[in-house]
Amino acid sequence: MFDLSNEVIIITGASGLLGKQFSNLLLNQGARVVMLDKNISNKLGSDFYSLRSDVTSAVSLKQALAKIKSNFSTPTGLINCAAVNESPNSNNRSNKLEHYSIKNYQKTMDVNVKGVFLSCQIFGTEMAKKRKGSIINISSIYGLLSPDHRLYHKGSKKYFKPIDYSISKSAIINLTKYLSVYWANDKVRVNNLILGGIKSSQDKNFVRKYSNRVPLGRMANLDEFDSAVVYLLSKGSSYMTGSDMIIDGGWTAW
Repeated sequence: MFDLSNEVIIITGASGLLGKQFSNLLLNQGARVVMLDKNISNKLGSDFYSLRSDVTSAVSLKQALAKIKSNFSTPTGLINCAAVNESPNSNNRSNKLEHYSIKNYQKTMDVNVKGVFLSCQIFGTEMAKKRKGSIINISSIYGLLSPDHRLYHKGSKKYFKPIDYSISKSAIINLTKYLSVYWANDKVRVNNLILGGIKSSQDKNFVRKYSNRVPLGRMANLDEFDSAVVYLLSKGSSYMTGSDMIIDGGWTAW
């Protein structure tokens, strides 16, 4: 029921934190994994294919699809991990709404919304032709709720989580529902993972403050989303589409 052997699964943003984790996970599950990223070298193996590709470019994604079909076969799974997630104090900006740069806003929307749309449109359409596929989009608790900006303040300096991240992750939630209905008769399922904060290289003060806001009292470990990914890609979730799976340690339950 949860067998992914020989499934051809595309992962965008494959050189990022989640992208690397899910690539390794699916290779270990016996899938044939296609890793797409702007910052990756073109390599082809028997069970993996890494391709330099830009999710904001339809031309780039169509070229990638042609190579995938030629070297592997039609994709049966897609995980949209590619995303811009600027830190609140990136480039020493406070990211206050009143002065927020439209250039930064557009960059985030291009990758986080346009990029997911194009990836779904191009790869999902191919799955629909074959009447088989599962797509996982990645949203965030900040797509459901406003960030608690107090977590990002440092002493008297007030930093804010950029507004474009929240808007983009909220858009993904309804994009997922739209596509799930649109492709339901074509046997392509589309679901959404809504994730809480992952512990990586954050400073101890932030980790402490964030953990205090979580009922389970900590940030997520990177491998704690693995089972959900296998479930959503496999036949185990055959009656699940248009759904939001929230994995956040209880953050949204307060």
